[in-house]
Amino acid sequence: MKKIINNVTDIEDELLDGLVAANPGRVKRLGSQNIIVRAYPNKNKVAVVSAGGAGHEPAHAGYVGYGMLDCAIIGKIFHGPAPLTVFKGINEIASDKGVLCVVKNYKGDMESFEMAMEMAQGKGILIDKVVVDDDVARSKNALGRRGVAGTVLVHKIAGAAAEAGLSLKDVKDFARLTINNTRTMGMALKSCTIPADGKPVFEISEMEMDLGIGIHGEPGIRREPVTNADGIARKMLDKILTHVDYVGNEVVLMVNGMGATPLMELLIVNKFAHEYLFRNGVKVYDTMIGNFMTSLDMAGFSITLMKLDNDLQIFYDAAADTFALKK
Repeated sequence: MKKIINNVTDIEDELLDGLVAANPGRVKRLGSQNIIVRAYPNKNKVAVVSAGGAGHEPAHAGYVGYGMLDCAIIGKIFHGPAPLTVFKGINEIASDKGVLCVVKNYKGDMESFEMAMEMAQGKGILIDKVVVDDDVARSKNALGRRGVAGTVLVHKIAGAAAEAGLSLKDVKDFARLTINNTRTMGMALKSCTIPADGKPVFEISEMEMDLGIGIHGEPGIRREPVTNADGIARKMLDKILTHVDYVGNEVVLMVNGMGATPLMELLIVNKFAHEYLFRNGVKVYDTMIGNFMTSLDMAGFSITLMKLDNDLQIFYDAAADTFALKK
């Protein structure tokens, strides 16, 4: 295994310190804890919090900042943070208007947030949550659909609604609407390698691809012979289009790299996606291309569609200033 790291045990510390160094005056780390918060939090609005293991960069800490998250709590690679750490992050940024937790639909994430929220409620903090489940490839390891790249769009909409001064109930409602309107599917040509393990999570031949992979190195739900970019994207879009009625609507299209996919390949996928969606009566309002929710060095990509209405469009277009996303 070759990785550009120092010590395996220092990865989370060093990546968070590197993130803070890239955002002077915008974000800060709470001491030596794996918690990133805004340097100057706005206590007059609903606070939006998310969490997850390292290995998904730029998620989740990369989305802390104006118009998105107030706090991100990071666990070890592919492991959600401990409940007490999540509570400390919530307690740091809690406001009188309340806290909304954006939780991906994985057992570890769900359990950590449930326990942390109980602690917060015990301190009198007004708190609620939404559960992101945008993945159209179901997994026996998740409580139904998994939360994957669409989580970034939930961060964007919830963050904008909170920045606009909406109540906790309204911020939650718009986050929930985003989840209902958003679906994702991913694929991989090769697995990722967790540094502590030093070997790929799963083996796949040069002639095969996995459809329906997860963001923690999980293999797909179906293994098929590799085809060309248009053929792969068609299979994924066909699956996504069966889950939400996107026809006749405007959408945000996200072509998300899984960590080791060249931008060249993502742009080729994007070309086909635009053409195919147009032929199927779906209008692309805006396109996001790049690494937004990764799986270490997995070679592959995911496609996400978010159906817009007038309110979601306003919140999507609203200003955001974070390390990983600016509008």
